[in-house]
Amino acid sequence: MLHKKDSRHYNILIIEDNPGDYLLIEDYVLEYIVRPNLVHATSLEEAKKMMSGESGANFDLIMLDLTLPDGDGTELITDIVDICPDCPIIVLTGYTDFEFSVKSLALGISDYLLKDELTASSLYKSIIYNIERKKTHSELEESQRRYSNLFHLSPDPTWVYDVESNRFLDINDAAIRQYGYTREEFLSMKIDRLEPKHEHVVEEVSPLASWFDHQTAHREEIYRHQKKNGEIIFVENQTSEILFQGKIAHIRVAHDITERINYIDAIEKQNQRFNEISWIQSHVVRAPIARLMGLIDLIKHPASDEQLKSELLAYVLESAQELDGIVKEITLKAEQIDLNRDSF
Repeated sequence: MLHKKDSRHYNILIIEDNPGDYLLIEDYVLEYIVRPNLVHATSLEEAKKMMSGESGANFDLIMLDLTLPDGDGTELITDIVDICPDCPIIVLTGYTDFEFSVKSLALGISDYLLKDELTASSLYKSIIYNIERKKTHSELEESQRRYSNLFHLSPDPTWVYDVESNRFLDINDAAIRQYGYTREEFLSMKIDRLEPKHEHVVEEVSPLASWFDHQTAHREEIYRHQKKNGEIIFVENQTSEILFQGKIAHIRVAHDITERINYIDAIEKQNQRFNEISWIQSHVVRAPIARLMGLIDLIKHPASDEQLKSELLAYVLESAQELDGIVKEITLKAEQIDLNRDSF
């Protein structure tokens, strides 16, 4: 039966001391693959040299006979796996020991084929399946490594939690440092543990309250969080859905925006003081000044006698003292503004 041959490049090491078996394996491979690079070793020692050489790291697959002049059985498998742990290994043997086949799979080989039952088709399917499976496994391990690095090395507190139970599944070092809980404490908690308890929440900063309530009502990613020591912080959450250990979960990054919130609060308070100073200057200051101007006109009036002038001067002094108090109040508010500006 004609079939289309595989034209992809394969670099395969065949460890087989029986010339007849090697030729049979070679014929089976060539029946399905156009130009494979087949490297032949007849002993464990020769295979070690080939695997440790420049081309050793480039083998896509190893076919291993379990009976060699210088090695056999489980020790032979262990030696090959130790030398080339990232390469899929197919054991080709004449033994039909089921228990040993299971044991050999546990030692790290990819497949176990009986020579008497071998065909070109079954060998090709095993080659392709095990190469692709190893490739997929390697890609998965690389993906998990990248995830682990991104997750644990992130400077922002980050955690993974179960969608249904809201329990923490994984937590990075930045979150441990920020919130003060140990990893074990986090993994025994639900995410709502970070929400402030009412008895611990200090009074809300009034200039910021309406802004914060507006943000939480419309964006739903700005939250108050409480550290283990009771300190309240503001965080902006970014949440995404991921597959974690075979289950749908959420990964959340919590940006601490407490400093930004405090800055906005300080600006609000400063603007409030500016408005107060402006109102004092435009309304409060005018009253004693207008009174002083009226009193001076009365004192200068020709009809004013000495007794009236004395009474008017007392009113002048009282108005001057009132004006002095207002100026001091303005000065105090201005100094508070300067202090807040220096703290930015």
